[in-house]
Amino acid sequence: MTTTTEEPWLIAGLGNPGPQYAGNRHNVGFMVVDLLARRIGGRFSSHRSRAMLCEGRLGAPGAGGPRVLLAKPMTYMNVSGGPVTSLSTFYKVPVSRLVVIHDELDIGFGALRLKLGGGDNGHNGLKSITASLGREYYRVRFGIGRPPGRMDVAAFVLKDFSAVERKELDLLVDRAADAVETLLSEGLERAQGAYNS
Repeated sequence: MTTTTEEPWLIAGLGNPGPQYAGNRHNVGFMVVDLLARRIGGRFSSHRSRAMLCEGRLGAPGAGGPRVLLAKPMTYMNVSGGPVTSLSTFYKVPVSRLVVIHDELDIGFGALRLKLGGGDNGHNGLKSITASLGREYYRVRFGIGRPPGRMDVAAFVLKDFSAVERKELDLLVDRAADAVETLLSEGLERAQGAYNS
């Protein structure tokens, strides 16, 4: 089957809804899709799938870049699969055109890893999506590092980025958004070569 720029990509940034979670490490997926929405000059609006959705085209205006559906599930992280599956069904987006952006404990802060398929590595958002759609979707893994000392993992991911991390965060979120654009326009291998660290 040949693909055209008319067939949309579904790009889901994972996080938890509500202002109290906005700066959390667990919400970095939301941060990246928010930036992508700003890049395409779009706005998020509520969708019946229980997600906020922004539609548009990536790339320079008029360049006919890939059509994207940027999504932020408005359920909690652990049940992200419901809204993502609803959007995939509603817009007839195959799992091969799904990109999920999420925080990753096993990678140092700010490092990126792009991959297709694989396990969930204990990430409940991925676990929920995989249970609904299978595992053969693209992941953009944004490193948040491991918690210091004996800090509980759940407490760590639900804390805001530290003051030191926040100094670099905008630049790193920008780089993750660039990686998503490269993935869609040039393919996984090129994106991995440019951004995996």
